[in-house]
Amino acid sequence: MAGHSQFKNIMHRKGAQDKKRGKVFTKIIRELTVAARTGLPDPASNPRLRAAMIAARDANMPKDTIERAVKRGAGGEDGTNYEEVRYEGYGPGGVAVIVEALTDNRNRTAAEVRSAFSKHGGALGETNSVGFLFDRMGLVRYPAKAGDADTLFEQAVEAGADDVESDEGGYDILCATDALNAVREALEAKLGPAESAAFAWRPRTVTPVDDETAVTLFKLLETLDDNDDVQNVHANFEASETAMARTGD
Repeated sequence: MAGHSQFKNIMHRKGAQDKKRGKVFTKIIRELTVAARTGLPDPASNPRLRAAMIAARDANMPKDTIERAVKRGAGGEDGTNYEEVRYEGYGPGGVAVIVEALTDNRNRTAAEVRSAFSKHGGALGETNSVGFLFDRMGLVRYPAKAGDADTLFEQAVEAGADDVESDEGGYDILCATDALNAVREALEAKLGPAESAAFAWRPRTVTPVDDETAVTLFKLLETLDDNDDVQNVHANFEASETAMARTGD
């Protein structure tokens, strides 16, 4: 159950990249608003909203900015109608890619995502063209300083998690989507605040890519991530440490 993480996908790189570009607030505010609109405005009863609020906290977003976004969503005060869209396709080397977006113009976003794939040696596919290669999971992330692997493993099992994966930076604790809030709360009661808690796509298998292919793949992923409408990008690649180092991680 525990072991080296193959789930260190683009989601973790995404946070650092967004901070550099100064776009993280825009994306999180959009997610806060939609999460509050589509569910209860109480984060204790709305796992998606709770995950967005954790992301906002990690990005050092001011409390009043968070509250305004939630109020706009809960009260329907934001006149922009964001639509949730998922795009799927293959990148260089046959890597499966899932792109999650919140957009007020589906045609614009689809065109931009398709262009990104085609310019970087990939191809946008139909819905569910690669989704079967992933499992939708809840993910709670803790840094390495949270404890040793055996302790994290035991506490994750007690909290109701399905799997634990580790890397040099910390632990990915995986659970069913409807168990995310319960698992997070149980872990935080013992370990303190999580580094992040969110829904994610876990690859069932990984596709190895050589260093040359990885360079082009990372350009595709970064181009997608740089799009204001794109919230999350997930991919099932496995690259060498040398290739990963070039991303600035």
